[in-house]
Formats: sequence, structure tokens, C-alpha cells
Amino acid sequence: MPVATCRLLYIPTTIRLSSSLPFSSSSSSSSSSSSSFPRNSRFFPSPSLSFRSTRSPILGRVLSSSTSASHAAATAAMGDAPDAGMDAVQRRLMFEDECILVNEDDKVVGHDSKYNCHLWENIEKGNALHRAFSVFLFNSKYELLLQQRSATKVTFPLVWTNTCCSHPLYRDTELVDEASLGVRNAAQRKLLDELGIPAEDVPVDQFMPLGRMLYKAPSDGKWGEHELDYLLFIVRDVSMKPNPDEVAEVKYVNREELRELLRKADAGEGGLKLSPWFRLVVDNFLFKWWDHVEKGTLKDVADMEIHRL
Repeated sequence: MPVATCRLLYIPTTIRLSSSLPFSSSSSSSSSSSSSFPRNSRFFPSPSLSFRSTRSPILGRVLSSSTSASHAAATAAMGDAPDAGMDAVQRRLMFEDECILVNEDDKVVGHDSKYNCHLWENIEKGNALHRAFSVFLFNSKYELLLQQRSATKVTFPLVWTNTCCSHPLYRDTELVDEASLGVRNAAQRKLLDELGIPAEDVPVDQFMPLGRMLYKAPSDGKWGEHELDYLLFIVRDVSMKPNPDEVAEVKYVNREELRELLRKADAGEGGLKLSPWFRLVVDNFLFKWWDHVEKGTLKDVADMEIHRL
């Protein structure tokens, strides 16, 4: 999301696979044209402003030059605000990342900062529905990789969730609707950002979009989620170097271990919490889809229907 350079603050620390989680343990990017976007949307740049894409030399991200001035102004304005105490990495992402605003039929209607999209007051006004994705990565033993979100995350810190949850951004490579390519590009990017999984370990064409989920969930009164969430499944053995700014712990689980995790979360044991989007997927889809993961028949359940939950 002159263009400000986006720099990843990465600490090359390998986070171990957790053995302390309180449940039992076992063994092509393309471009899309903006010509079809509605010019009368208040969320779009004025037609008088040029829209061009520029790649950051650090991350190769595509940033919109038409919105960089507003990013800088918003970030400067935060200096005296209560949110100035926010973790520096998370604060930067909140203002530099531009989420893709959509309607309930998943049609693009504009874009706005990650900060604005996650303010509960904006969500309540109906101005913050945006695209998201949730990756479910299984290894060759068909165990699911989970992560515990870091303590510095603005929304839902320290909750356990699926492999990776984030947003495609308002940039050429992540706006491509055909075959959900934009969302799959974003998933590959964030698996590297959050978990240090190299792109070659998770080829874009190996992500299987199974469906979409529309949901809303408060976090702490100020923050929340209102997302149209793409559910992406992939079976790969990968290497990892999780980023401690994003991830506290990681762990592979089989089905029985996940059921034990659900039981402990329901009982409130050890303060264990699950993200609301992960729980929705678990309760509605995950175990029946897990069968197809093991059989290699995920295509049989891929319908891309929007499930309004």
C-alpha cells in the first residue's frame, strides 16, 4: 500500500514448533485494469490523480502513488494520538497496507487503510468490509500447521489460529480476480512475511480456494473484523523461520489434537483462545474437508460459494 519505501523488520530467529501448547502432542502474477472500477466511489482516487505502480526495492511490493500522501499524513497525525504507543511494526502495517473494500457479493468498491478497516466504529457503520484470506497448510502426514498470533498484534493478540490469516492488498498483483490469483499471490507473500516460508515451498498454483466466508467479529471494543475471507488449502512440506513480530508459536496438529484444543478452548483452560474466523471454519467445514485433503480430492468440494456466517 514521492512513494514511501516499505521495509520488513525481520528478526532471523527460528521459533520452535511448540510443545507447550496445552493439549496433547503427537509424533504468476498478472495485472488487472482499474477501468472497470466505479469512479463515483468515495474510496477511489480522483480521476485527476495518476495511478501507477512502483515496486519497493526492499520487498518488491507494489505501492499506489496516488495514496502515498494520505499514508504519510495519517502516520504523522498519529504521533500525538493514543495509538502512538502501538507496536512500531504493527503501526506501520496499519497505515501503509491498503485493504480491498468489497460489497457482500465480493465486488471491489474501493480501498482503505488496514487501520480504518479494523476500527469497530467503522465496521458498525458498514464502511469496512474487505477481502481477506485464511491459509490451511497441511504437511505430508496431513497434519495442520497452526500459529499463535504475537502479543503485539492489534487484533486478537495471542490467540491460536490457522496457518496464516491476512489480506490481499490494493495493488495490481493482488487485485486479479481470475482463478482467485490475486488472493493466492497475497497468501504466498504473507507466508513468507509471517512464517518465513520461501515462495518456492508454496507455489501459487498449489493453493486450492475452497470457498469464501462472510463474517463479522469484535476484538476488544475498539478493533474488530468484517471480512470476506477466501479459504485456501495447500498440502506441502515446508521450511519455516517465523517472524516474532507476527507469530508467537507454531505447531502441527492432527485431528484428535485439534479436537482436544477445541475442548480446552471451550472450557477456558489455561486461557487458551481461538480466533473467531478459525472457529467458524472448524465448526462448519474443516473436518469434512480434511477427509478430502487425505484423499487428494479437494477439487470435489471447491465451489467458491460465499457462506454468510
